[in-house]
Amino acid sequence: MSPPLRSALLLAGLITAACAAPPAAAPRPPNILFLLADDQRHDALGIAGHPFLRTPTLDRLARDGVRFREAFVTTSVCWVSRAVTLTGQWARTHVQRDAVPVVTPAAVANLLPGRLRAAGYRTAHFGKWHFQGPPGFVPAAQFDVFEAIGRNPYFKTLPDGTRRHETDLVCDRGIDFLRAQRSDQPFLLHLWFNASHAEDNDRRPGSGHYPWPPSAEGLYEDQPISPPRLGGDGIVAAHPPFLLESINRQRFFWGYDTPEKYATNVRAYLRMITGIDHAVGRVLAALDAAGLADNTIVVYSADNGYYLGDRGFQGKWSHYDESLRVPLIVFDPRLPRERRGRVVDALALNVDLAPTFLDWAGAAAPAGYEGRSLAPLVRGEPPVGWRQHFLCEHVDLAPTLTWEGVRTTRWLYARYFDQRPAYEFLHDLQRDPDALHNLAGDPTAGAALAELRALCERELAARGGPLPPPEQRGDRRSQNKRKAGAREP
Repeated sequence: MSPPLRSALLLAGLITAACAAPPAAAPRPPNILFLLADDQRHDALGIAGHPFLRTPTLDRLARDGVRFREAFVTTSVCWVSRAVTLTGQWARTHVQRDAVPVVTPAAVANLLPGRLRAAGYRTAHFGKWHFQGPPGFVPAAQFDVFEAIGRNPYFKTLPDGTRRHETDLVCDRGIDFLRAQRSDQPFLLHLWFNASHAEDNDRRPGSGHYPWPPSAEGLYEDQPISPPRLGGDGIVAAHPPFLLESINRQRFFWGYDTPEKYATNVRAYLRMITGIDHAVGRVLAALDAAGLADNTIVVYSADNGYYLGDRGFQGKWSHYDESLRVPLIVFDPRLPRERRGRVVDALALNVDLAPTFLDWAGAAAPAGYEGRSLAPLVRGEPPVGWRQHFLCEHVDLAPTLTWEGVRTTRWLYARYFDQRPAYEFLHDLQRDPDALHNLAGDPTAGAALAELRALCERELAARGGPLPPPEQRGDRRSQNKRKAGAREP
């Protein structure tokens, strides 16, 4: 047989074998472990630059994964932020306008856990829930396993008489779930913490107001605590009167108005975060022991930021970055080594998480989802055409802390629309990164103010436009109720 004929026959045989070979198996959809803290500000992480806070587990996830430095929530309060995460929609879109902050039945029909269940995922939730669904809504219907675990109090007495901190209890439940999980079915596991939220009905400094888990006992006791960087009298006095009367300012006097109370509460708050870190380490060890780590994406974030005394405020709710900006870490074990340890500066939002999770699952996002998948950014693709601004808002707590605005890569604009007249803020973050100077009344910033107003109007129009007056919104958590002493759930 001539060499050309032999080559032709060999090539024909290879082609035939290739055509006859079974197709390569599709890659298994990844598991998703979603860890969500409460009231953790963006810089309350060792890897984010905190001078002494110990978060070795989360730091390692960031070093081996991707950290989003410019991550924000669209609404800075726990119940709405969690609804944004689950619905993939801004509050302006998903809220019932005659029953703020209740989520509409249309939005509930497309909640993320239900969509992942439809895609073949086993879904589980342990920990804080705090989602304001419409009448008849049953959270457990979204999950194969569901257990809401709240605070008040943080330490729970178990049937055997032992006491367990909520953070550790949530992770105990997660570990039990992982030990029983089959390797041939993908899962979504929510571990949603109440920490580092204060215990509102106990205002004693330290372990009364911020009860930490036993794993953090004694930490930071001898650590000097510097006063809040943005806590000067001039910064506080510059606020308009309605903010000086708001819940942000009221709660400052609960535990931050003296150096002693401030230092005690900051230490306790940081112990709560280190307690989360320790418990997450136990979960990751269980994930590895169950043989599931190699195909499990781990996402860590928080439902809102936290003032921690900055600007003379406590809590969240209002428009500054201390309130809106959160940690966001994504560890994907499938990433090649050279793409790990990156810090991404593209604007990432909590509304992006639902479409991101569905993208990882290979499932289509519903048409009503308003966020964008972060998966390409996690993979290391350049952020070509990525957002340069986003709508931010707070539609609850009328009339003092209801506001709407836009945050761009340079500007921050907000208007508190229930004030009469509406009160506006405009900050040039390029020249004034701490947003200390309000340019809304400065004639030299008139063009920027007009541009940001128009941009805000366009964003609102895309989501149903302005809200009706407070008396028509059925706001169940009004500022007046707060003043009467109601605590946040």
